[in-house]
Amino acid sequence: MGCMVAQWFQMLNMSTPSELKSACVTRNGMVKLPPQPNGLGSASITKGTPAAKNRLCQSSSAAPTILPPPSLPYRMEAPPMAASLLGPDLSEHPHQLRKFPRPTPQEWQLALDEKVLDRLLWYFTTAEKCILAQVCKTWRKVLYQPKFWEGVTPVLHTKELYNQLPGGDKEFINLQTFALRGFQAFCLVGVSDLDICEFIDNYPLSKKGVRSVSLKRSTITDAGLEVMLEQMQGLRHLELSGCNDFTEAGLWSSLNARLTSLSVSDCINVADDAVAAVSQLLPNLSELSLQAYHVTDTAMAYFTARQGTATHTLRLHSCWEITNHGVVNMVHSLPNLTELSLSGCSKITDDGVELVAENLRKLRSLDLSWCPRITDVALEFIACDLHRLEELVLDRCVRITDTGLGYLSTMSSLRSLYLRWCCQVQDFGLQHLFGMRNLRLLSLAGCPLLTTTGLSGLIQLQDLEELELTNCPGATAELFKYFSQHLPRCMVIE
Repeated sequence: MGCMVAQWFQMLNMSTPSELKSACVTRNGMVKLPPQPNGLGSASITKGTPAAKNRLCQSSSAAPTILPPPSLPYRMEAPPMAASLLGPDLSEHPHQLRKFPRPTPQEWQLALDEKVLDRLLWYFTTAEKCILAQVCKTWRKVLYQPKFWEGVTPVLHTKELYNQLPGGDKEFINLQTFALRGFQAFCLVGVSDLDICEFIDNYPLSKKGVRSVSLKRSTITDAGLEVMLEQMQGLRHLELSGCNDFTEAGLWSSLNARLTSLSVSDCINVADDAVAAVSQLLPNLSELSLQAYHVTDTAMAYFTARQGTATHTLRLHSCWEITNHGVVNMVHSLPNLTELSLSGCSKITDDGVELVAENLRKLRSLDLSWCPRITDVALEFIACDLHRLEELVLDRCVRITDTGLGYLSTMSSLRSLYLRWCCQVQDFGLQHLFGMRNLRLLSLAGCPLLTTTGLSGLIQLQDLEELELTNCPGATAELFKYFSQHLPRCMVIE
């Protein structure tokens, strides 16, 4: 079977699955790949969600490439857009023929056996599936089953939503191929109210089948937001990023109790009253992410016991006006939080962290990055009270020293620790971490005082899976070679 699969890829002028790793080239869209599962959803050195360009948005009128009949020699010229995935660029030798052995009838039958394909095609990445779906009708039929696309989010830009007609008019693209694959999440970029209405009218699953919508850099207004949330009855997750045309009044008129996850970032009209709308209208909210420079302590007072039982994730990014007083209101209203981010909340001090540690004992993930007032005292509070904590992010906490790492070394539950650009951490402090046997991920990127000798002691962490040493002066070529020998199971990021 393995030889047969290899021969199929030769006939298709493709690499084997282990070699097919580059992203395919977009026609009308992109796909956001889900993050690696790790129990916390974000505990990875390479945080963020990668995007792989592909042909998800190919028009249904475009016929896929069909394999030639067995009687003909095989010759496949790679389309210019997908040359990197389909092997060498044949355009440099337009008259060159590539001949392969003619498959036997049994081999041909096996290549089109839907039961075999149904098991084989699981081994390919999303980008590879987008290419393989164009091989022939049989392969597309198998690959267009929704189970092959679970967790994939198509990304559509406004210019890709329309086809240009000969007379200069435009028509909305056919989204039937999306419906066949059962996509339940979409990211729409640069869209207007009209574009969203067209999407709802043209996507067969929009009314009850779409669970998640992300709008980025779009001109959606209060009216468009109200229509979208009214029409899309299955919507549970909503993200608004860089949308500056809706107002807080639009949130009051459109937010629906069905929503369980809301993310709002870089929207200039969002302030305290937006949080009031969220607290009053979304009693089932389990996850709230908010980046808003004008949100103050007053907003934290709007949280009530209604959110206390349901909300387990709160991310407050770059909310510069929030102080320890806001933290008081937040910890008493949301006692069941398991994930909290105060990244960029630069007015939070050690006293605020003490409030968090004393009242949010269920926390598994805590992000205090870019909080310049945090010192070793805050780490003592964390080590003493947060016994369930698995992930701690302290990037750019410039006042943390070796003493603070000594406190953290007592935390047996900690699995992921980020210390990027903690400029006072030295070799002596690093030694405290050598006994943390449950640590799986450690980032020391940009720590200028760590030496090669100090870093070499990390080989004592034999269960370490990811180690980031980017911009570390002490991370030399000899050290990386040393790690490759003594930490063979650890991915070291240079």
